[in-house]
Amino acid sequence: MLVDRYGRPIKHLRISVTSLCNMNCIYCHNEGMKDAGKDMSLEEIIEICKVFYDFGVEKVKITGGEPLIRGDIMDIIAEMPEFKEISMVTNGYYLSKYAYELKEVGLNRVNVSLDTLNPETYRFITGVRGLEKVLDGIESAYNAELTPIKLNMVVMKGVNEHEIEDILEYTARFNKNRINVVLQLIELVGHDEYYYSLDEIEEKFKSRAKTVITRSLHARRQYILGNKAVEFVRPFHAKFCMHCTRMRVTSDGKLKPCLMRDVTVDVRGLKGEELLEAIKRAVELREPYVKDLNQSR
Repeated sequence: MLVDRYGRPIKHLRISVTSLCNMNCIYCHNEGMKDAGKDMSLEEIIEICKVFYDFGVEKVKITGGEPLIRGDIMDIIAEMPEFKEISMVTNGYYLSKYAYELKEVGLNRVNVSLDTLNPETYRFITGVRGLEKVLDGIESAYNAELTPIKLNMVVMKGVNEHEIEDILEYTARFNKNRINVVLQLIELVGHDEYYYSLDEIEEKFKSRAKTVITRSLHARRQYILGNKAVEFVRPFHAKFCMHCTRMRVTSDGKLKPCLMRDVTVDVRGLKGEELLEAIKRAVELREPYVKDLNQSR
């Protein structure tokens, strides 16, 4: 297994398969990609995934842009090594069309972006009128058993912070016998205009929760409230950084040891020993962006 100099094992791979997207969200960080070049081929993507699998990586998350824009996305999933979990982050716009096929080729579950239940707010955030299609996509993903589904809600001051309880209540309809849909609240960084601290909200959920689960990835806490579950993602906190077990790959074939740092290792076109050495070099470059446990945003 790959372990960096801070003792953090690499268990998760997050690989972008395209920089293209049919939306233009006001907060999008583009997976840390700047001026991304041509997307990797299917063969290049699978070669990288196989090496990380051989190194003991357990889970892979497919991202974009919007992964479902790629015409060969089903082939990419079908040819993946036998990871413990293959998941995808999607805006959900095309999910109702492809949910069952995604399940058939080997996708285990999805994260779907859902920042609001208000059509006009949705258009403001994404630049498109697509809320109903996304809600249909979530239903389809649930019916296709691409679960547990995580609904990614980026909380923004003056935009959608008042909708947290509404979206949490929306998840309950899918959780009659078990937790199939989890609300994942994401603290926005790098956009001071919309920044909204999740400190107070997390304390409220902590006091209400019947069960608290601490996940290994980033030491995230998930609060179980009866037939609802909420998880907090705060990427500018020391615990998040010190427990990071993820390596990112950009759509044009660069390893990105940290989302917040402009440090990359180009692995495009590499095979065999060259690829192995490049991956090891990227692991050596890994460093927590925030190290002080008392430091946050």
